[in-house]
Amino acid sequence: MDVGLKRELEEKVRSGERLTREDGIALYASDDLAWLGGLAHEVRTRKNGDVVHFNVNRHLNMTNVCTASCAYCSFQRKPGEKDAYTMRIEEAVKLAKAMEGENLTELHIVNGLHPNLPWRYYPRSLKELKAALPNVSLKAFTATEIHHFETISGLTASEILDELIDAGLESLTGGGAEIFDWEVRQHIVDHRTHWEDWSRIHRLAHEKGLKTPCTMLYGHIEEPRHRVDHVLRLRELQDETNGFQVFIPLRYQHDFVDMQDGKVRNRLQARTQMATGAEALKTFAVSRLLFDNVPHVKVFWVMHGVQTAQLALQHGADDMDGSVVEYKITHDADNYGTPNKLTREDLLDLIRDAGFRPVERNTRYEIIREYEGPDPARRESPQPMRV
Repeated sequence: MDVGLKRELEEKVRSGERLTREDGIALYASDDLAWLGGLAHEVRTRKNGDVVHFNVNRHLNMTNVCTASCAYCSFQRKPGEKDAYTMRIEEAVKLAKAMEGENLTELHIVNGLHPNLPWRYYPRSLKELKAALPNVSLKAFTATEIHHFETISGLTASEILDELIDAGLESLTGGGAEIFDWEVRQHIVDHRTHWEDWSRIHRLAHEKGLKTPCTMLYGHIEEPRHRVDHVLRLRELQDETNGFQVFIPLRYQHDFVDMQDGKVRNRLQARTQMATGAEALKTFAVSRLLFDNVPHVKVFWVMHGVQTAQLALQHGADDMDGSVVEYKITHDADNYGTPNKLTREDLLDLIRDAGFRPVERNTRYEIIREYEGPDPARRESPQPMRV
């Protein structure tokens, strides 16, 4: 990158001036990861100090039966396939209750788009889960699922959200976003929820007082300009609603092995390579620099591996996703050594080892508990890792 452009971008970031689409594309074109990481680290430190947030959560997938066959997805199964499953609500409650230990604060629920389950299954499941786990926040359903509920119920998204909120919903999940640009989206997504409906549903959720996450699936067939476009669409919606709490870049996974039936459902992998660690760190850094109006950037260690997740904390991220006993959507795909579970103590050690101070939060980013930071005799104050 030209020295003059570097200086110009630094001045914009340090003065708080909003970066443009052209700025974002220029940042992705830079091969100076240490410089990018340094700028992003300045921004995350200005917003969040030396803190890394986390929460203790569990993931619950009540069905993997799905009408869609998205090109990147190894989770979905069609009705009648050998390892297709749908839980009775009583089963889901029993499983969730078994996850309650270790001071669980959040249950994260995402499902396939089941063609035959009735609409009443979903609010009833939340109501019974909330009754069984009254102190656990329910973060449930993607905008794609809400759009599906409109089809099967005949209700509007507004009516659906009202009923789900009454049943105990505290936040939507951020899924279904993938990449919004149609140039890419038409090749990777096999459902009808695109930017117009995804943004409509999150806008409605924000109007009703819900705070939600937003995501981006990167590292497949998209180009940096598509990532920039994706973030700027979300940034514009955030200007309007101020309802996004956190942005979560999700690394696309290859389907290395499906132990159940030997099928490779990920149709993208023959023509893609997964993003390298350096590309992941660049994506976190550029996203943090562009997303001036969203307070938090989360690294999901299940999709990035533990070491890259630690480095992401020094390239713009300030939130590390909490303990996960089993995360089916990813682990039906990857086989490269990421653990299925981190305990609270594991996370505390990882955060301190990266040079930060752990803070446990709830779904609303309210602080539950603050912990001691790293041993000052062992590590200096956090600085961007030189890669």
